[in-house]
Amino acid sequence: MPSTATDPRTGVPRQVFPTLREDDIHRAVHSARLSAAGWAALTTGERSRRLLRLAAAVEDDAAAYVRSECAGTGKPRSEAEGEIANCVDLLRFYAGVVRGDLSPASGHRIPGRESWVRWEPLGVVGVVVPWNYPLMMAIWRLAPALAAGNAVVLKPAETTPDSVLLLAEHAAEVLGPDVLTVTPGDRETGRLLVASDVDAIAFTGSLQGGLDVHARAGVRRVSLELGGNCPAIVLPDAPAHTYEDLVAACTYNAGQSCAAPARVITLAENFDSTVSALAEAMRGRRAGADFGPLNNPDQLARYDSILNASKAAIREQGDVVVAPDERGGYWRPGVVLADLPDDDPAVTEEIFGPVLTVQAADSPEHAVRMANDVPQALAASVWGDSVSGLLGISRELQAGEVWVNCHLEQTADLPHGGRKQSGSGTDLSVLALTEYQRPKTVTVRIA
Repeated sequence: MPSTATDPRTGVPRQVFPTLREDDIHRAVHSARLSAAGWAALTTGERSRRLLRLAAAVEDDAAAYVRSECAGTGKPRSEAEGEIANCVDLLRFYAGVVRGDLSPASGHRIPGRESWVRWEPLGVVGVVVPWNYPLMMAIWRLAPALAAGNAVVLKPAETTPDSVLLLAEHAAEVLGPDVLTVTPGDRETGRLLVASDVDAIAFTGSLQGGLDVHARAGVRRVSLELGGNCPAIVLPDAPAHTYEDLVAACTYNAGQSCAAPARVITLAENFDSTVSALAEAMRGRRAGADFGPLNNPDQLARYDSILNASKAAIREQGDVVVAPDERGGYWRPGVVLADLPDDDPAVTEEIFGPVLTVQAADSPEHAVRMANDVPQALAASVWGDSVSGLLGISRELQAGEVWVNCHLEQTADLPHGGRKQSGSGTDLSVLALTEYQRPKTVTVRIA
């Protein structure tokens, strides 16, 4: 049965997409496996050249990709343009690094023997990505997987398949048929892909979805990037730009970013000034002008449910400025919440919306304990003037990525990945290639 995607800006149905089921998934994975051998047999130089051609195709058709991203997510054009440029950069990055050498050991390691390590692709990788960054989250997964020599079968989110379906058209032209296959559908489609004959699964999404993937995957390779609920520790000597930067990062993509700042933790001595500065910055952020809507009715209901259950006081909220035909969309303002108990649902759960909570700690050490005292451990930031002190705090924070006096700044060159309930595995950087390869040691007896 086909599914109808809705424009989150208006709440109006916009397009019908197919929903694939078991036979469709079986055919997609079978075709990918037939193509995988030929793709893996190419030299790294040839795979690199084809990935560069795919990057050029995305860049040349960037306007169409931007339209697709805006239609599916409702995000402002400026956000979509920056994300498409980032996708092009990611493809070019992996086209380059795949020509390097990842071998951990080679040469004369055993008397009378020569040894080396071959990095071989896994085969067919099943990829399931969410709706918050439809193309970029797909590229994070498929670029290193393809560069490593795998074929990819990718299931996009039900509400946002547009840009990835366009990418599949370009991939068929420049990579070859069935090297990248997109299988649109609902959650059951994703479960069918995970349960199929793929050799590995890369999943980006919720904790519940990740646990389900892990249970279905068995002994196969699994890479999970799950929730964030990220802390930002703001010390009394934080620079003046701290508050505008945190609010901008919190409201980017309507706060629907796993690595976005969610929980601001201050000291008692700068609690009031921090709340006031964040409130002033939030007053200047407008949904409909500076950021887009929430993505779907389920996400809207989650946002409302957590805020309604919170015991916090709303210190400030921004405006919603939309056209009349957008008033049926999934719009919510940016919000600053203060005076929260440690067990408040707005603290313990990831809202995934444009909300900053503010809590007070007794000391920097207490602030670190509060930052670490949630199940998630994806990213964090710390803000202040003492570099040595900030670096010390960065070592104590339980997170796969820590920013100092900045937040939500990423590049293809540096790894990103979670700990605890935020998942396992690595996205970005040369390290992501190892998620989609396995080493084979070859040892030769010499005369």
